[in-house]
Amino acid sequence: RYCTYCIIPSARGDIRSKSTADIRREAALLADSGYSEIVLVGINLSSYGKDSGENLCDAVNAAGADERIKRIRLGSLEPDLMSDEMLARLAKNDKFCPQFHLALQSGCDATLKRMNRHYDTAFFYDLVKRIRASFNNAAITTDIMVGFAGETEDEFNQSLDFVKKVGFSKSHIFAYSKRAGTMAANLKTQVSAEEKQLRSHKMAQAAAQSEKEFLRHQVGKICKVLFETSLNNVYSGYTENYTPVKVESATDLRRKIFNVKITSCGEDFVTGEVCER
Repeated sequence: RYCTYCIIPSARGDIRSKSTADIRREAALLADSGYSEIVLVGINLSSYGKDSGENLCDAVNAAGADERIKRIRLGSLEPDLMSDEMLARLAKNDKFCPQFHLALQSGCDATLKRMNRHYDTAFFYDLVKRIRASFNNAAITTDIMVGFAGETEDEFNQSLDFVKKVGFSKSHIFAYSKRAGTMAANLKTQVSAEEKQLRSHKMAQAAAQSEKEFLRHQVGKICKVLFETSLNNVYSGYTENYTPVKVESATDLRRKIFNVKITSCGEDFVTGEVCER
């Protein structure tokens, strides 16, 4: 996509999509080893299939072709490449997990333009609304960059306000750093390290508040949880929308999916009770 801050296109070259046949084979091998959830990842995952006449939905279907695979989750997505047709197909797939990691980068249109991002905040917000209308209890997670070259205080505040408006369930906040060979590295106006640190702190506070509100909204819901780890009879896992859940149990819940009623929330997780075993 040739974002002005990113060296990946120069380092990785053109798009190369793993074939759906290879995805099915790898999914079957993972199922043989006892895995029931698969996460599809890649550089510019939303562009999957542009070199083969397919799209990301075909990869999702291939990954879930084995009946032993119960869940399919997606990695980071480029917002402008997620079409209504793709959303409709994903919504029909019972194995698809409704967690969308949409790489926002900035909530300011002027900053997005300097970044050479291929959307504006109006498009992004409309996409979020369409996702929430299509998927029950969907989670929207994101990446947010602060202190990009030329970012003024007003532009940062616009980005901060937009993040609050969207209400992400989780956000990865990071400060811009120059990469040799990129267009942004040559921009004369660079934000100081001190200002980047200040903006990172402010953005992180806003993101944490959004996360808390999302977790509070989960209380009272009954969700399917795939449990992964345990410590002192407390089992941890994730709902379909990637909410982290902890449950006390005298029996081993690991590597199994149970219905869990969410009863309370903490700082960055919720707690619940198994409804059935």
